[in-house]
Amino acid sequence: MSNDPMAAVLRYVDAFNHGDAKAMAATCADPMQILDGMPPHVWQGSTASEDWWRDVLAEGEHVGASGYHIALGEPRHVDVTGDYAYVVVPASMRFDLHGKQVTQTGSVFTVALRNVGTQWRLAAWAWAKGA
Repeated sequence: MSNDPMAAVLRYVDAFNHGDAKAMAATCADPMQILDGMPPHVWQGSTASEDWWRDVLAEGEHVGASGYHIALGEPRHVDVTGDYAYVVVPASMRFDLHGKQVTQTGSVFTVALRNVGTQWRLAAWAWAKGA
């Protein structure tokens, strides 16, 4: 097992940036929980990540948004206690809104992870939207 749960967080974000829902799901524990600013705000269970991504795409189509890309800053916390980890990372997100590029800064990505076998897996995450 890698002693750095940030590696799993980075794999998840890379999969997000490539729009790869299957790769996002592969980094998650079962069950998984997601808390996000977009309705219905909470997704949970074995398909939480894929369900959330489906809703992201539907919401994006509804409001004219696409091309999402997350950039992470230096982690504020990477706390490991046995098989559990807690990561807090400042983040920004770029996306296109009606053809115009928008950058959302000052966001915070908070992730709880657990060791599954020899891999860190995301057990829950929350996105706190910035400006």
